[in-house]
Amino acid sequence: MTARSARGGNAKTLPARGAGGDAKTLPARGEVDARSASGGDAKTLPARGEVDARSASGGDAKSTKTIKATLMKSAIGATPAIRATVQSLGFRRLNQTRELPDNDAVRGMLKAVNFLVAVEGTPYVRPKRSKYKIWRKRSDKKHKRGH
Repeated sequence: MTARSARGGNAKTLPARGAGGDAKTLPARGEVDARSASGGDAKTLPARGEVDARSASGGDAKSTKTIKATLMKSAIGATPAIRATVQSLGFRRLNQTRELPDNDAVRGMLKAVNFLVAVEGTPYVRPKRSKYKIWRKRSDKKHKRGH
């Protein structure tokens, strides 16, 4: 089914499908196909360290607006949904400041975690510590003892 070519025996020749037509020859390992070398239908990515022309221009003016947000309080003990929101905003440690794009999705996420995150331009009020954690059974026992 496969025939070896005179290029060294690495290229494979496949029979053509359908009626008529020439046999298709695949490039050998390490060789570049003529279409991809000429920039045919293959995607070309910028080299490492290079900036794509679209991202260098900055896009439209709306995408350049950013919001500065700082993680002021830990997400330890918060619900998994709140932890996931803090992580998706890109926060990894306390007092980390991030510049986030100013769009409705980010504003909604910041509103959901406003008790943990300070946003530039709005005052941050640290939440008061709760005296009793009623959702624990131990707290119910403490309430019964009068503590």
